[in-house]
Amino acid sequence: MSEMYGSDAFSPKEVSERVNSIGVAKIKLPLLSLIMLGILAGAFIGLGALYYVLIKSDLALGFALSQVLGGLAFSLGLILVIIAGAELFTGNNLLVMAWADNKITTFEILKNWTVVLSANFIGASGLAVLVFLSGHNEMNNGAIAEQYIKIAIIKTNLPFWSAFFKGILCNILVCMAVWMAYAGRTVIDKVVVVIFPVSAFVAAGFEHCIANMYIIPLAILEQTFGNTTHEIATVSWSGFISNIVPVMMGNLVGGSLFVALVYHVIYQRNA
Repeated sequence: MSEMYGSDAFSPKEVSERVNSIGVAKIKLPLLSLIMLGILAGAFIGLGALYYVLIKSDLALGFALSQVLGGLAFSLGLILVIIAGAELFTGNNLLVMAWADNKITTFEILKNWTVVLSANFIGASGLAVLVFLSGHNEMNNGAIAEQYIKIAIIKTNLPFWSAFFKGILCNILVCMAVWMAYAGRTVIDKVVVVIFPVSAFVAAGFEHCIANMYIIPLAILEQTFGNTTHEIATVSWSGFISNIVPVMMGNLVGGSLFVALVYHVIYQRNA
């Protein structure tokens, strides 16, 4: 089957086998390494979100153009995760394939997700603190700071089920980006296949829990200590939780059920 795809990429069947073996390797990572890689992933996704908000702060751009350009910029985050190496909760939802194939246990996968998600939050929110202290948000006459507040207002006012389904759609695309990156053999291969799914989910306004762990805390800092005149009740830690919980659940369903388990049934169930 791999001959059909030539020597430039792994076939889908080969990708499924790689996802399985990589999943087992992830479970075997030492705890300290897992934590540090998780912190890096949170910061990397935060850098992608920073790039996105910079684009969105230019009000001269039309809606569609700002969404698409912002999505392209946000792709930086997952590119850094895949090329530089890091552990991202949403990408690690693909561990369900190895779990379904009885290569890792329920305890092991839940432990990985818990550690990585916590570390992602440290990395993303830690970056938010650094960005706030740097004064970056005051660029463009404070338009960047205002944009963080505006985005946070939208996110923290999403109805539960809307956030949940936006989370599902987001992580279908994120996990497909990771899946296709495993098919690539070169850095260029991996970068190209990541850009389009990631930019699509951002442009469509879907929800990524790790990106929100950067954007909403930074908006809270800006509202509390910055020069903004906004004082919105939902831009708070309770608003943060009301967004993160359904988005995280949706991300988990999207990546685990609609990508990992689907491909398990296709390629691994009767292997």
